[in-house]
Amino acid sequence: MTALFGPRGAIDRAAALREAGASGVFTFEGPHDVFTPLTLAATVEGLDLMTNVAIAFPRNPIHLAHQAIDHQILSGGRFTLGLGTQIRTQIEKRFGADFDRPVARMSEFVAALRAIFAAWETGERLDFRGEFYRHTLMTPTFTPRDNPYGPPPIYVGALGPRLTRATAQFADGLLVMPFGSKRFLHEATLPAVRDGLAAAGRDEAELAIVPEIIVSAGDDHDAARRLLAFYGSTPAYRPVLEVHGWGDLQPELNALSKQGRWQEMGSLIDDEVLHTIAACGSPADIAAHIRDRVGGVSDRICLYQPGPIALDSLTQIVDALRD
Repeated sequence: MTALFGPRGAIDRAAALREAGASGVFTFEGPHDVFTPLTLAATVEGLDLMTNVAIAFPRNPIHLAHQAIDHQILSGGRFTLGLGTQIRTQIEKRFGADFDRPVARMSEFVAALRAIFAAWETGERLDFRGEFYRHTLMTPTFTPRDNPYGPPPIYVGALGPRLTRATAQFADGLLVMPFGSKRFLHEATLPAVRDGLAAAGRDEAELAIVPEIIVSAGDDHDAARRLLAFYGSTPAYRPVLEVHGWGDLQPELNALSKQGRWQEMGSLIDDEVLHTIAACGSPADIAAHIRDRVGGVSDRICLYQPGPIALDSLTQIVDALRD
């Protein structure tokens, strides 16, 4: 799967990505609404759709349930609802919403969604009473009745061990965050996944694992360096750097970000950091990085582009991965 960046031209871009070999498209919570491009892309046959991710806490489970079911209907059952927590600063200062106890809050959010979906599917009384969310009324007037596909799967994006473990316990899939590495995946993410599955008595086959990997094709990687610097400035992503002995880079990037020196931050991402976290270079180089990083873990990935990738490059990357 690969990214749609906004609503303008989304239908044509989605169709072109399908022709280039993409199995699906995803959106992220950036400068545009996360659902609108997918509403348009749903008209393109043969593409899976996913939010990667929709930020959960500023939204109400009822609102999100309606959006998810509508996209499930529009896509003919090809939609996946991907959710994320974001970080405290963004939730509290940008969205003006509550962030306390994010792992428990996300777990309950997913449970509320499942209760709403079940009420719509079976007609059973909606009676969800949690610590953060409460839904106890659903009348026929507000019940979707034209969805033959069932509710969409719910995936959660996670990085830290507690949310990763909880995701393995309650979600249909784990979206592995793009700021990562092979070492972090195997030394931090997968052990937490195994712990969560064991705690819930679940089998590995019950949890989809979908890594997202930053891709920078060609020779110019300045945009990728800036993207890695942005991620690396956030304290939540320091564990990825620390597993490689680069933990001191995070506060240095953070200090520059607080001074608004965004353009300078990319210069701190050297080639070793760049090529460890991002798949860069020729299509063959990119495919080799991806196979080495996720081989034996997942047969599906999301390609995260710092900017829209050329279609011929995408075709070559897909062909190289298939080979």
